[in-house]
Amino acid sequence: MMRILLLVSAFNGLTQRVWCALKDQGHDVGVEIAPAFDSPEALTAAVADADPDLILCPFLKHRVPRDVWDRWTTVVVHPGPVGDRGPSSLDHAILTRQERWGVTALSTVEEMDAGPVWATSNFTLPDAPVAKSALYNGPVADAAMACVAEVVRMVAAGEQPVPADEMPREVPGTSELPLLRRPAFEVDWSLPVEELARRIAAADGAPGAPAQVDGARFCLFDAVATLDVLDPQAEPGAVVGHDVDAVALAATGGTLWVGYAATLAERRGTKLPARMVLDPAGTSPRHAGPSELAETHYERDGEVGLLTIRSYNGAMHTAQCHRLAAAVDDALAEDTRVLVLRGTESLFSNGIHLGVIEASDDPAAEAWANIQAIDDLCEAVARAEQLTVAAFTASAGAGGVMAGLCADVVLSRDGVVLNPFYDMGIYGSELHTWTVAARVGPEVADMLLTGRLPVSAVRAAELGLIDAVGPRNTGEFDAWLAKRVAELAGPAELAAATEVADRRAPDRPLSYHRTIELAEMARDIFDDRHGFAARRRDFLRKSAAPETPERLRFSLAGGAREEVR
Repeated sequence: MMRILLLVSAFNGLTQRVWCALKDQGHDVGVEIAPAFDSPEALTAAVADADPDLILCPFLKHRVPRDVWDRWTTVVVHPGPVGDRGPSSLDHAILTRQERWGVTALSTVEEMDAGPVWATSNFTLPDAPVAKSALYNGPVADAAMACVAEVVRMVAAGEQPVPADEMPREVPGTSELPLLRRPAFEVDWSLPVEELARRIAAADGAPGAPAQVDGARFCLFDAVATLDVLDPQAEPGAVVGHDVDAVALAATGGTLWVGYAATLAERRGTKLPARMVLDPAGTSPRHAGPSELAETHYERDGEVGLLTIRSYNGAMHTAQCHRLAAAVDDALAEDTRVLVLRGTESLFSNGIHLGVIEASDDPAAEAWANIQAIDDLCEAVARAEQLTVAAFTASAGAGGVMAGLCADVVLSRDGVVLNPFYDMGIYGSELHTWTVAARVGPEVADMLLTGRLPVSAVRAAELGLIDAVGPRNTGEFDAWLAKRVAELAGPAELAAATEVADRRAPDRPLSYHRTIELAEMARDIFDDRHGFAARRRDFLRKSAAPETPERLRFSLAGGAREEVR
């Protein structure tokens, strides 16, 4: 086993997935967050203190000091195929309609993304524009994990990387591409509506696609193009309708439906549900929006009901939680034996909506309403008479994990990372004082909740936090899930699963757990005893970490390396 340092700009989803995979394999893994150091010398000193066998950089926007990569094998994971260079790789891939793309692991050298190649993994891009975040968290992350596995194997075997100019370019035409700033994604209303949706997809997350809407400036996110024209008289860029939180904008050749937006003045505002930003008065007419933006989708297959829940970036605001709880109640009103709650391919949930909370006139009151509403959703699942199944189709955190654990049976796709804790200066609710301990026991529950470290789906199953893990491939997982749930609907399997759920049932009323959780939450929200307000703002602004959390550093000091091996 090796001592591996993850040198990153943030402990983001991909970094967490790499961290979990390497830990599961038995490696000693530490993390250093590059922007936490005020000088290259300080960063170099921290690396020297760790003295790793290998440095991996799965998400790094900062330059690695030469004194580091000269002394330690340092490999950067770049979200582009062999020959691709530059910081806007995925943006270009979406904008230029690439059919194939990839991820490459390269040695760090003086010139960015120009070092010898350790590994590369390519994949097919869909014809329809896919939001950059969904692309990054899906096929890019899968390809990155394949590259990381190959790098670790090669380093352990003493193998060396191949010079970049000797590697075949399976994706033709890749080269050094320029950094794309926000003006490159400007929504030009004279362009076809599909092209606008593609620009917004490429700018997803950051920097956002700037647009003029009804005379004001905004950034648009989470867009879908449709060919229907809602108002033939409207000028492109005008608000012509809404459906729940999504807003319809007139466009050339159709309608641009936008799920999220932010004001754009001197700096971009917080990303919020589009109707809160583009149609706050709610004066536009109601129209049926595209299915891609629907919050829920319900279908039934005999004895099984399947409710798919969608939340942009996993955040669920107060009104949305109320609608989701109502959707669960409606599904449970049917005469099914099993109800499955699942997320989309790239999203499950991360709990309450910090953006809506921060943007409200009274953030504390909104936070309180939001936590009450998500608790209602959790209770709707927990009180169900039917057998309930939660399927983690994608990674989840905090209240999103806890909401899933309220189900009788919890399944997950392989590759999913769970953050079963609260790390925003709040105690948390969502009935976690019952569900976590009921599944893993009080000691492991305390470790998970206070340790504040992610776990892979495989590790979560080993601990008993979830019940089973299915295939990593989305199509294969869907087939596995359908078969598994169909089996659970059978009389014998249903009785066995119900017996297990009964053993996990709370020995006190759910209202007890909810009451003690909310008592703690009230102090965190209204008294701000642990800095919830400041942490929330730092999170939304993506502020650099002031230091690397001690819990992410190596478990053993550099001088104890031989014990790890």
